[in-house]
Amino acid sequence: MNDPWKDRWNDRYSKEAYAYGEQPNEFLKAQLEKLPGGKILFAAEGEGRNAVYAAKQGWDVAAFDISIEGKNKALRLAEKEKVTINYQVGELEKLHFVIEEFDTVALIYAHFPAGIKSGYHVQLGSYLRKGGTIIFEAFSKNHLTYNAKNPAVGGPKEIDVLFSIEEIKVDFASYEVEVLEEVEIKLNEGVFHNGLGSVIRFLGRKK
Repeated sequence: MNDPWKDRWNDRYSKEAYAYGEQPNEFLKAQLEKLPGGKILFAAEGEGRNAVYAAKQGWDVAAFDISIEGKNKALRLAEKEKVTINYQVGELEKLHFVIEEFDTVALIYAHFPAGIKSGYHVQLGSYLRKGGTIIFEAFSKNHLTYNAKNPAVGGPKEIDVLFSIEEIKVDFASYEVEVLEEVEIKLNEGVFHNGLGSVIRFLGRKK
């Protein structure tokens, strides 16, 4: 992964305020409430809002990101909330996760570079146990229209980094689909997700 990508996120997470707030994503929160718990992996977890929430609910939490600044703030948030998370920094292929290690994998606005995003989805799926759950929410390709009208809603401006339902069907072809939809939602997450946006939501169970 190129250094400008890493630098972008280190710069964003170096500020005092939490870029996307300290509260969990609403879709993630709703899905975790339906699951029995266990071991969960958060991909591209940034400043830790979702990982810390899961830990507070009793999950055994692992997370990764390319940003050391994100990890530092995530650990501060975990300390504040009196929970522990196992947070690694680096590119996924260089990290140390185990095949079929997790009960759940969460990808919440995990917008990887276009050239690696599908490969990362496959690799992350290999860490999931049979019967385990993928929880996914990220901006759709149609979100560019929303961002043009209101830059405060955030999201990548490169269409190949955004998602379509068709891409998710291909990347997670071997999953039983429980939710797969493109929806308009109103975001209120920290500094960078504010306003109407278009997202893809996916909930899948590994066969």
